[in-house]
Amino acid sequence: MEYNEKQISIMESAERLFAERGFAGTSVRDIVDEARVNIAMVSYYFGSKEKLLESIFKYRGENIRLQLETLVQDQKMSSMEKVFLLIGTYIDRMMERQNFHKIMAREQMVNATGATHKLIHQLKKTNQDLVQRLIAEGQKKGEFKKNIDVPLMMATLIGTTSNLFTTQHYYREINKLQSMPDEQFQAHLKKKLNLHLKTIFKSILTYEA
Repeated sequence: MEYNEKQISIMESAERLFAERGFAGTSVRDIVDEARVNIAMVSYYFGSKEKLLESIFKYRGENIRLQLETLVQDQKMSSMEKVFLLIGTYIDRMMERQNFHKIMAREQMVNATGATHKLIHQLKKTNQDLVQRLIAEGQKKGEFKKNIDVPLMMATLIGTTSNLFTTQHYYREINKLQSMPDEQFQAHLKKKLNLHLKTIFKSILTYEA
């Protein structure tokens, strides 16, 4: 689905507020004030606050799917290069879209039914199927071991990244990095996480210890 500039502005404003205050704690009036639009626009473009949340998941989910499809179809890289790029891309996306990932984490904990739950389930299944294709390709070429537990591997990627960004204040403190400027700290965090996950995935996927 194509979204126009005004729709994207409303979705991004709602995304910031949902991440900060929660879905229930954010009113349509809050959203239109943040987006600086007329309240009728939310009804016109989305119909309701619930449909607006669904649109956010569709919008972000489509971008993620397209990135993964492009990666899987690339014929120039080795399978391990694709996995390493997958790790880097996910970390970048988590850093850039922390609000969206906060909403996703919260929705999975508190909302086990309804349209949003179905969207999250479908998004995760689609992404995992694409990663499964990438792994199968590597196995066919003899680059990867057999019997890879892809859901557990993806849980390692998502869980480790999410936990580190959610508790980065603790990581900063335990490593005595309080005096490091934030921009430098974020770059440091990204580098360390990339190296850590690539080491783990190489061990999971290949015969090298």
